[in-house]
Amino acid sequence: MQWTKPISVVGASLLLSLAACGGGSDTDPSDSASEGGGFTEGGNAGAGQNPDLQAPAVPIEGATEGGTVSVLSFSGLTTMDPAEAYYTNTAAILSDLNVRSLTQYRFVEGEQELVPDIATDLGTPNEDYTQWEYTIRPGVRYEDGAEVTCEDFIYGIKRSMDRKQFPGGASYSNDYFLGGDTYGGAYTDPKGKFEAATCDGDTLTINMAKPFPDMPYWGAFPAISPVPEGKADDPAEYALHPLATGPYMFDAYKPGKTLTMVQNPEWDPETDPARHQYVDGYDMDFDTQSKIIDQTIISDNGDAQTTLTYDNVLQSDRQAAEDTGRLVVGSQPCTFLAWPDYKEISDIEVRKALGYAWPYVDAWVAAGEIVGLTRVPGTNFIPPGTPGRDEEYDILGNGGDETDTAKAKQMLTDADALGTEIKFLYIADDPNNVAAKDQIVRSLEEAGFKASPVAAADAVEYAELRSDFTNDLTLRTGGWCSDWPSGASWIPPLFTKGSGVNYGQFVEPAVEKEIKRIQLLPLEEQPAAWSALDKEISEKYYPAVNTGYGGVAMLHGSKVMNMENNNVFGMPTFKDIWLQQ
Repeated sequence: MQWTKPISVVGASLLLSLAACGGGSDTDPSDSASEGGGFTEGGNAGAGQNPDLQAPAVPIEGATEGGTVSVLSFSGLTTMDPAEAYYTNTAAILSDLNVRSLTQYRFVEGEQELVPDIATDLGTPNEDYTQWEYTIRPGVRYEDGAEVTCEDFIYGIKRSMDRKQFPGGASYSNDYFLGGDTYGGAYTDPKGKFEAATCDGDTLTINMAKPFPDMPYWGAFPAISPVPEGKADDPAEYALHPLATGPYMFDAYKPGKTLTMVQNPEWDPETDPARHQYVDGYDMDFDTQSKIIDQTIISDNGDAQTTLTYDNVLQSDRQAAEDTGRLVVGSQPCTFLAWPDYKEISDIEVRKALGYAWPYVDAWVAAGEIVGLTRVPGTNFIPPGTPGRDEEYDILGNGGDETDTAKAKQMLTDADALGTEIKFLYIADDPNNVAAKDQIVRSLEEAGFKASPVAAADAVEYAELRSDFTNDLTLRTGGWCSDWPSGASWIPPLFTKGSGVNYGQFVEPAVEKEIKRIQLLPLEEQPAAWSALDKEISEKYYPAVNTGYGGVAMLHGSKVMNMENNNVFGMPTFKDIWLQQ
């Protein structure tokens, strides 16, 4: 899934990293005196499973009811339609609080564990994983009182397959479900042949075009949530108020800016194995600058005591944040990438020159990243901890954080490519993003590139422009976090033709062929094969610059209790939070 909004795609949390000459971090993550510990490998997040967990969720010791949690962020919000909610923030907020799916995650013993949700277990596959059956739990209701049916999941799946209507959503239903390559979706192809799923009473059967052993993980996403046909005929309207099945429902929503949620009276804890409903509601503001967020929560005055943020604390505020004892740090399975346009910048030597020219550390620092904690050097596309990733490769030999503009300039000279234009976006209303942009421009021009930054007014416009491949940008940045602990959630999304997160529009038939071959391998052989393809793509094509792996450092007020790091999303464990009264 994509990292928190486009902002992280370039901004304060992010990817617009720039680098300067320079080496690794002089910051030891183990020095972090915070609740969550230091940076740890995050690629295996969510690997644990508990298919037999029963409802209701185990009560949290000492938890009290009442109060409203305030959430401050500068990361904006993309669409909140479940079919397209595919950023870490939108997916986490919807899944924890608002919409329920077949499966879900719960926080236990410091990790996220996959457990049942509206399905009574994690599903039953046939022998070759080309069919999955789920039993739909009775008694689950929407906020309007109507009971969720098996057929509602059918319609939800049809919506998830509509790539024209929801271009920013995940494409796993299209990639794996039977007929996904031809069926256009609920809105684009309402009379089209739909073969992917059927209902027999409360039994949902999902048919695959090829083996899909990871279906229980895909089943946890908002895209695989029930939607009653007839209630979402206008997708633009439904995105403003998706029908709640979780403990909280939308009260007021201003896209990209604010969201208020209140308790859903129709949510029944006796049907939910992992969620709680301790607080009265959530009041979220997504348009507050990072420095103000840090200082507000550090002060712990008044309403700040019941406030949290999922944005990373700035490096300049790190010590003060740690001194509060209210800084939650930890891992997230995310890699940040800068994608040169594969057609426009077709020479691999020029793309590698971009890698040497990138101002990694300088960009991280300018953007407010805590080097060694919220941003660490990256080499492989697949991050540490992911099954099968036993070897670390370093194509540039720069450790993932050393900039060498002289080497880059010589490579451009040898390729007769001095003055190659790098036209990229930045977010004009984010001072940290602007500072990172300045470092990128300086370093690229020093290396012999022509740097042409393009201002996007805010994070929402940034996302729109980045996804528009008809414009003349020659570089796009993006953060990618694994959807589940498998190379299958890394290589196909990033390097398949037509994928919404293949920002370089990388297309190589040999890679597509190998992806299809690996998807048909026995399960035990796939992890090593994905890792090998990861290295091969980098060696043969070098389609993107790895600008680092991510971590989290999130603040909360003194009355916000039981906030942990959901390391699947790098977000707070919203479903477990309560307020000290």
